[in-house]
Amino acid sequence: MRRILVLAVLGLTTIFNSAFAQSSHSIKGKITDNSGKAIQSVTVSLLKATDSSLVKADVTDANGAFELVIAPAGKYLLNYTMIGFEKTYSNAFEVKNGQGFDAGTISLQAAANKLADVTVTSRKPMIEIKADKTVFNVENSINATGSNALELLQKSPGIQVDNNENISMKGKTGVRIYVDGKMTQLGSQDLAAYLKSINSNDVEAIEMISNPSARYDASGNAGIINIRLKKNKKFGTNGSMNLGFIQGVTPKGNGSVSLNYRDKKVNLFSNIGANLGRQENTLNLYRIQRDTLYDQVSTNWSHNKSVNAKLGADLFLNSKSTLGFLVTTNFGNTDWTSESNTNITYKPTNQFVKKLVALNTIPGSRTNMNSNINYRYVDTTGKEINFDADYGLFRGTGRSHQPNYYVDQNGNNLSQVVNRNYTPTNIDIYTAKVDVDQPKWKGKLGFGAKSSYVKTTNTFDFFNDINGAPVKILSRSNSFTYKENVNAAYVNYQRQLNPKWSLQTGLRMEQTNSEGVLTRADGVVQADNTVKRNYLDLFPSAALTWTVNQKHTLNLTFSRRIDRPTYQDLNPFENKLDELTYEKGNAFLRPQYTNTVELSHTFKYMLNTTIGFSHVKDFATQTTDTTNNATFVQQKNLATQRILSFSIGSPLPIAKWWNGYANVWYNYQMFKGKIGENEVKTDIPMFGAYMQHSFTLGGGYTAELSGWFSGPSIWGATWKTRSLGGLDLGFQKQVLKKQGTVKLSVTDIFFTNPWTASSNFGGLYINGSGRNESRTVRLAFSWRFGNSQVKAARQRQTGLETEAKRIKG
Repeated sequence: MRRILVLAVLGLTTIFNSAFAQSSHSIKGKITDNSGKAIQSVTVSLLKATDSSLVKADVTDANGAFELVIAPAGKYLLNYTMIGFEKTYSNAFEVKNGQGFDAGTISLQAAANKLADVTVTSRKPMIEIKADKTVFNVENSINATGSNALELLQKSPGIQVDNNENISMKGKTGVRIYVDGKMTQLGSQDLAAYLKSINSNDVEAIEMISNPSARYDASGNAGIINIRLKKNKKFGTNGSMNLGFIQGVTPKGNGSVSLNYRDKKVNLFSNIGANLGRQENTLNLYRIQRDTLYDQVSTNWSHNKSVNAKLGADLFLNSKSTLGFLVTTNFGNTDWTSESNTNITYKPTNQFVKKLVALNTIPGSRTNMNSNINYRYVDTTGKEINFDADYGLFRGTGRSHQPNYYVDQNGNNLSQVVNRNYTPTNIDIYTAKVDVDQPKWKGKLGFGAKSSYVKTTNTFDFFNDINGAPVKILSRSNSFTYKENVNAAYVNYQRQLNPKWSLQTGLRMEQTNSEGVLTRADGVVQADNTVKRNYLDLFPSAALTWTVNQKHTLNLTFSRRIDRPTYQDLNPFENKLDELTYEKGNAFLRPQYTNTVELSHTFKYMLNTTIGFSHVKDFATQTTDTTNNATFVQQKNLATQRILSFSIGSPLPIAKWWNGYANVWYNYQMFKGKIGENEVKTDIPMFGAYMQHSFTLGGGYTAELSGWFSGPSIWGATWKTRSLGGLDLGFQKQVLKKQGTVKLSVTDIFFTNPWTASSNFGGLYINGSGRNESRTVRLAFSWRFGNSQVKAARQRQTGLETEAKRIKG
């Protein structure tokens, strides 16, 4: 298996390298001042001669030299910008197939004292590959229009969202979700509901970081996904409005408005958005347990209403200090209903026994609020200090009404059981952290500390209907309180050792104190009523980069990470879904630890190939088990997991009017452990792909074709899933003097997103399948209004940040 993986790596790398070598062209030159002295850090932008759109950017080195490597031939011009010098453009020139271009030596003139206002227009590439992360620039995607944040993740390179809305990256679970750099502290169901409430119109980009440095929290063995929300940086008063309509099985709608005011002293920004609609999905479970066959067919509906709001301010105290405030809120109501029919058959004789008709109505509400105060200090020596204090809360309520009717073959009622429950959840999160970066020892030294305190309270009150009145069942009701305090400190150092070698190394220490207390309503004391834990961990990380030459760069990384159980998974009580299925927490669930080594190769700053190995200790996953005639799911530690991984991805500039991106990943997972008395030993290959193509059609029209594929895989250590994927097509037209856009798209054209999975373990066989509203038609309109001018004095400070995102890693 390993030999096959190595051969695959070498073969694919050779193919991609050959393809790029045949179609790439080099543009180089040197920049000096009036006296002939070389100028370092000049931004060199390669623009299309036809429309001045940005193709690629670079910065000059210590000798004033630059080199831009591009794929397609064509007509271009160069733009040179540097603080203190006049912006300079070259004459248009043509790059022919198989030939490069030497711009020679360019002399920049010192800038005049008075600078006029300028209008800056730029467009980020859809996918950016950087040394430490991959960035999906959502705001440029037509097919992302009308999506929510959870759907955006499914469209992102290397990201998978399974049928239970669990998120994984390149086949690895345990990924941590950040929003604007702040980690979300929610369980999988609440996290999915929150992400569904975030509209794609409010998302700027999604960053996928597979090997985070010591600066980040150590949680998340698969890495970090950071969802970056939009923030306007233009001077003056301006804003935008977005409206969207989605037609799936049922119609849905969304909209948002953003307002921004900025001058030299203050930046005020706000956003409010709303989503409204009904989602439908199906779930089918064919289960054989002992001598009985259960054939369940379910349809579920969720009626969603949500409002998101953000309000913030940045106060520029002086040239070195900025004070910022930010409040984000989310209010959501989700009324979830389901109807299922389960035929129960005696398997030896195939004789019908009875049917269970189960109905479930769960009206629920969720409220998220996060507030932040930030102080940032930056001086001319390169020293930077950031302090953040945050308070976040989550409030969720749910009430369930579950009638269960057993009927005979003719539909006559045999018996009935009506259950009710009440399940409020309160979570409060307090954090404070400080980060310091400064030049030190010919490199950059970073260090900092963080302290967090989380308290979560879950109540589960269970009722049976007796003569139409709910009666609380004390033996099945409880409250669960969980408190967790994590104190952390880190140090990180990076240095360019010489022109070819650079090093980054860090160490993070995290000390965890936690206590879970279960209080049963009937007063019964059980072994897992109180579980306390105190532990100290060290998490080293390192990265060594070797720039072999201008075409090849190698990067070797190592990191150790932790995944702590979610708060809901620690609640040991049972949550009954119907008479035959329930879920159960595990108060003794331990954190899992992952060590990861990755070697990546970058060719011409475009093609990125990565191979890696991960070892997971105390691997935790959701398992399926039985008791009597019922089936339940529970999170358990299964001992070890080992993963061999490979991925390759690159932008694909095919023609002047056609740009693309492709990513392919593969991993080989090995599980070994126990579920109860049954041994689990599974080796399984997994693979997937993502591609995106954008087309400039002329006349203000653009188009996009994107798709993803995930091959057969494994879920929960025992479930084998079949392949699935999706193909999306979209068109965009600029209107209202390019201040507005209209987008039309179709998602999952061939309806290949429905899932199928099976499990045969411990005497229980289950074959499951399901679908959601993945095939939709989406129409969206957006309009930008207000001041579009960016004052040059300020743009020199913030505009470079936008351009730097296109500069080679």
